Amino acid sequence: MKSHSFKKAFTVPELLVVCAFASLLLVLFFIQKGNVDAMSRDEKRKTAINAMYYALEESFYATNKYYPEEINESVLTVIDPELFTDPNGFYINADLGSYSYEATNCKDGKCKSYTLRAELEKEDSYIKRNRN
Repeated sequence: MKSHSFKKAFTVPELLVVCAFASLLLVLFFIQKGNVDAMSRDEKRKTAINAMYYALEESFYATNKYYPEEINESVLTVIDPELFTDPNGFYINADLGSYSYEATNCKDGKCKSYTLRAELEKEDSYIKRNRN
């Protein structure tokens, strides 16, 4: 009796389908990973703006009864100095940075109001304005 030995293997069309499917999954993974990373950077921006806001209101204004013309780590000593630098490495009010502080109604370095802003990647700008 003759014995037939068949090798079981994938055909070229089967391999192409598997490769196409794997490629599609890889593309979807990297798109989603980019979205998750951007949302994480946005949350860091919101956290930094909130920290600056509460330092301005609860510490600086409560003590001085005015707002500063500009903010930095020497003005807001109660927060981590790294919070003044955005996730891309730009300091607050830098041309390409995503954080900005704009003081208004100022006289002799003492201001009555301000706007803190973070430009976000996945949402509209995150804005905090003076409370008092």
